[in-house]
Amino acid sequence: MTALASGHKATVLEGNEWAKLIENFTGFKNGLVRLSPGGADMFHSEDESESERPVSESFKKLCPNADPRDGVNLQLAQSLPDPRTLKTHLPFSLFAPSLLEKAKVVYVARNPKDAVLSYLHHHRLFRQLSFLGSLETFVEYFLEDNLLYGPYWLHLKEAWERRPHPNLHFVFYEDLKADIMGELKRLDAFLGTGLSHDQLANVAKYTSFGEMKARNNLLINKDIFKNAEIIDQEVLQKDGGFFRQGKSGDWKTKLTPDLIEKLDDWISEKCDFGISFK
Repeated sequence: MTALASGHKATVLEGNEWAKLIENFTGFKNGLVRLSPGGADMFHSEDESESERPVSESFKKLCPNADPRDGVNLQLAQSLPDPRTLKTHLPFSLFAPSLLEKAKVVYVARNPKDAVLSYLHHHRLFRQLSFLGSLETFVEYFLEDNLLYGPYWLHLKEAWERRPHPNLHFVFYEDLKADIMGELKRLDAFLGTGLSHDQLANVAKYTSFGEMKARNNLLINKDIFKNAEIIDQEVLQKDGGFFRQGKSGDWKTKLTPDLIEKLDDWISEKCDFGISFK
């Protein structure tokens, strides 16, 4: 066990727990490390060797002499000039406590019932994860806090409790889908960018799901999605790629009544800090 500066404890998974996970997540062949923040768990896959890792062209260009084993995304961030826009899936507890004193943060939350379906697709699509189990099994992992970047309820709680801070803008995915112009005006006010109505309309158009899906090959290395060792081609053709549906409320047609009941109970128990979902 290793203690981290963030206060987390890192433990390599072994024994029966590891054996059970590898049956469903066959992509975790290099091992898993559990981070325990306050008794909750997070999983992180160990780094692959440099020869096995697909390194983007942007990394090679921006960090020509860098070693990807030292952190691809971290070094990419360091190479960008201020002011930088960075995206992350990490919870607040894995950042420096002074984060909100030094940067503006936009946090996007999503209904857990849709989030779990989107995350299931992600785990099936990328062979680095390669989840082979059923929807029911994946939901159980979600409810038991045994997925990467989890527990989701704790991730949400850490952000929700920081909402009063002037440098945090908390937004729901469902609100973005329901009223994109209204949400963009709120974001514009938070960032202080002072965009005109026409400029905001252009942002809405350019960031719409259809536009982003059409630009998929520009946003993501298209050769990666052709590589069967990285992307499950059957899942890609059947269910879609990185940009799948971009809908809210899809859980109503995809989840069974039993799974909906389990998730509702989980939300009532875990998300009892004031947040509500549409």
